[in-house]
Amino acid sequence: MPDDTDESDPTRRHDRIARHATPGPGNSLRSWTRAKSPLRVALNYVVIVLARISPSLKLKSVLLRSIGVTVGEGVSWGLESTPDVFWPELVTVEDHAIVGYDATILCHEFLQDEYRTGEVVVGERAMIGAGAIILPGVEIGEGASVAANSLVTEDVPPGETVAGVPATPMGSEESPE
Repeated sequence: MPDDTDESDPTRRHDRIARHATPGPGNSLRSWTRAKSPLRVALNYVVIVLARISPSLKLKSVLLRSIGVTVGEGVSWGLESTPDVFWPELVTVEDHAIVGYDATILCHEFLQDEYRTGEVVVGERAMIGAGAIILPGVEIGEGASVAANSLVTEDVPPGETVAGVPATPMGSEESPE
């Protein structure tokens, strides 16, 4: 995985994040209604709540597509899994990926003087474990795995398995000789 402090790495998550200044003395969350229509966020929220509690994988995908989430063929969304409520259109989950129980995919960060947005891509046949959180701008490669309760702050290369807070690559399962 790229080191987030390596300025020479062109694939850093932070390079794919759009920064939006917010007016006034308060933090950026105080101005969220200028960032996104409250009606749109309310509609997204209702649809996401319905998708979170539906046991039907097909219905989950239909509901999430209706608010702009790009959902590939054969994607499985676990119960209580949550795509970004403000910018669901920035979430892409490719064919046959699994988003585990209570996993959260965030495409925004509200900070003191700005808010940030970034697309999240979950590659084909990738797996996100239960309770994991994916931050904005992260790409999870094809066939990669994110362990349960991990916080993913950097890209996960194809086929890699990461775990922890923050998520880091897991060691080889082969024993040293």
